Amino acid sequence: MVYKRSSQLFAEAEKVIPGGVNSPVRAFKAVGGTPIFVKSAKGAYLYDEDGNRLIDYINSWGPMILGHAYEPVVQAVIEKAKLGTSFGMPTELETQIAALAVSMVPNIDKIRFVNSGTEACMSAVRLARGFAKKDKIIKFAGCYHGHSDSFLIQAGSGAITFGSPNSPGVTAGTAKDTLLATYNDLENVAALIEANKNEIAAIIVEPVAGNMGCIPPNKGFLEGLRQMCTDNDILLIFDEVMTGFRLAAGGVQELLNVNADIVCFGKVIGGGLPVGAFAARAEIMNYLAPLGPVYQAGTLSGNPLAMAAGLAMLQALDNDRAIFQRLAEKTAYLAAGIDKVLKANNVTFTINTIGSMISVHFDATPVIDFQTAAKGDNETFKKFFHGLLQEGIYIAPSAYETWFITDALTYEDLDFTIQAIDKISKTF
Repeated sequence: MVYKRSSQLFAEAEKVIPGGVNSPVRAFKAVGGTPIFVKSAKGAYLYDEDGNRLIDYINSWGPMILGHAYEPVVQAVIEKAKLGTSFGMPTELETQIAALAVSMVPNIDKIRFVNSGTEACMSAVRLARGFAKKDKIIKFAGCYHGHSDSFLIQAGSGAITFGSPNSPGVTAGTAKDTLLATYNDLENVAALIEANKNEIAAIIVEPVAGNMGCIPPNKGFLEGLRQMCTDNDILLIFDEVMTGFRLAAGGVQELLNVNADIVCFGKVIGGGLPVGAFAARAEIMNYLAPLGPVYQAGTLSGNPLAMAAGLAMLQALDNDRAIFQRLAEKTAYLAAGIDKVLKANNVTFTINTIGSMISVHFDATPVIDFQTAAKGDNETFKKFFHGLLQEGIYIAPSAYETWFITDALTYEDLDFTIQAIDKISKTF
């Protein structure tokens, strides 16, 4: 495939946008080459500025669970836009989507909408600190919760790609209140709690990690965190920006039957528009202004276009709960096919899956945390990425990202992908 127009557009973008992109991972620094510029998308496919069609396994990094340009979402946005794009005042729509979200997710009474997953996680931590009246938090190496200062002590995704997990601009004062733990390691968490007795307000975790590839929790890991938090008066925050409304109607809390104290959302909850949210039981949420002392605000929070898109998306998922099983079956089918061809071609690899999330790691070591994720052969991944691109298949341009399966993908698409991987892996 030829990507001449994309290359031209990237050169023009670099003149006026830092690095030519508005989010670092898009720049292809981890894989080489120049980014693909998209013109349109429909269902399971992207159409770029050169006229190429690409099978999409990123789906806007997760939210397009029903495929691109899903008609009920598109129509909801169009109709709402005709009435005005933003008011900065309450609308009935905000209450409708809030009530639906609360009804779908276990263990939450109230929800507040913001504009991004970063904002949701940042606000959740502030709320936890204010409610608990303690300053420190525990996060896990390789888990990414957005680019708020508290989280860029050691992060996944783009920060790893650029080799600077401790970002300049994060002050020492901020860093000292963020404690780093190892994902899937309860003993490590227990040691941090013991060393910081009565100082930890919250533990924030991706209950299924998605920013060091897809890494499900080991059996007992989330249950262990829940018990430690209960025993030590610590709030447990699930960052379900990726997993919320994707792995189950009620997210990981429903799927694995572990309750968090505060849950963060994004991606699917916005139907493809910029939306985030955080939710908890009433006792905690009532600590937010204007009811309580913890301040959080946003001019565009609850924006009617985003709320319309999100409501249409959640209604579709709520009315078709079988979708989560369909997605899991497609993911398992794809994983089995990839496993078969890579083994046949003597490639060293590991595949992780859960629900509609999947990642391929080019190392034989089981990938259970950041350290094991970092062992992957990045040179092989680069060949893998560009080989797929030439076959008309788009995966994340970073080995530290999960793939997202959409309901719009057909088994023919999956078979084509498996056959392409068979062809590419013969050249490794």
